[in-house]
Amino acid sequence: MPQDPTRSYFAGTDRDRAAFEAGIKLGSILHQFLGVPLTARNAAAVERAIEETARVQPLVEDVRVKIDRRRLRVRGPYRYGILTEDVLRVEVTVGVGTARATATLRYVPKLDYPLMYLKDIRGPAGG
Repeated sequence: MPQDPTRSYFAGTDRDRAAFEAGIKLGSILHQFLGVPLTARNAAAVERAIEETARVQPLVEDVRVKIDRRRLRVRGPYRYGILTEDVLRVEVTVGVGTARATATLRYVPKLDYPLMYLKDIRGPAGG
């Protein structure tokens, strides 16, 4: 992106903004897609749909989505389930200036919680 028209609204460094944007992307994915009807048959299509919607957002350089089909709960007479946070794993990389942040969303059984965290962050810390 040649010139970011929103840059003047953000305090901090490019590195700070990359971390912020990565978190925003994960939060939006989690809250937009939970509840989507799901089977093992359409899981790949749902993974791609989530990736493609995230890729059109500003500053996203890469996104990978994986649905754990082993944890998928298919119930009822129509044999489908819904996307839940315990089957979803997402990794997103965001670039701002010379900074890059890679963040992950994954269910951590020990915590019984869909944890979002920075996996890697690069770029100048100051300035």
